Amino acid sequence: MRRRYLIHHMKIALIGYGKMGHMIEQIALSRGHEVVCRIDVDNQADFGSDAFRSADVAIEFTAPTVAYGNIQKAFEAGIKVVSGSTGWFAQHEAEIRRQCTEEGKTLFWASNFSVGVAIFNAVNRYLASIMNGFPEYDVEIEETHHVHKLDHPSGTAITLANDIVARIDRKEAWAEDTTDPKLLRIDNIRRGEVPGIHTVRYDSEADLITITHDAHSRKGFALGAVLAAEYTAKHNGLLGMGDLFQF
Repeated sequence: MRRRYLIHHMKIALIGYGKMGHMIEQIALSRGHEVVCRIDVDNQADFGSDAFRSADVAIEFTAPTVAYGNIQKAFEAGIKVVSGSTGWFAQHEAEIRRQCTEEGKTLFWASNFSVGVAIFNAVNRYLASIMNGFPEYDVEIEETHHVHKLDHPSGTAITLANDIVARIDRKEAWAEDTTDPKLLRIDNIRRGEVPGIHTVRYDSEADLITITHDAHSRKGFALGAVLAAEYTAKHNGLLGMGDLFQF
């Protein structure tokens, strides 16, 4: 409990006020922060409000189709942004990098804010480096999420896949529904209210090696987003989980 008083009090704007937005609000308040503005589909005009402009950081969890536009509106208001929306970043990465490099904008973007996933990503990179020397193992990824998730594969699965492809010479790229041995296959499953399960499998004739991250709830993502906001308030540029957790 003592640590919360060491944290700089922040004014936070929430962009997207669904299940994640509500959970982020609870955690932000519990850590001594103030939520000054909540923007959802029915009050878009509040992007121009004094309350929104008073925020130190905006935390954005919405949909792939609107995330980039939301971030631009925050940038126009001079607000730093933490975004966990996936399915949009690759398309706009070059422009976002330019804005953060040349225009002094700040975005902390991550495909997954869970502390456990940050650890899992580090394990995935290390394991891939080892497995590059063992071509008898084929590798694939499976991700499972709730039925409301619009994009596939998940941003987390793409991060895992890109890290594997960068380290395993026998894989040239990743793809869904592929049988090409040069491509890293990603399978996606949508069922129920699953917060997120990611599994990386290395299979050979002799044995199977798997690593899995299974989220119990959205709470880990929400806590990570608030930790990212606390970091973003004091830093500038294009930021990510590798800045927050240096494993």
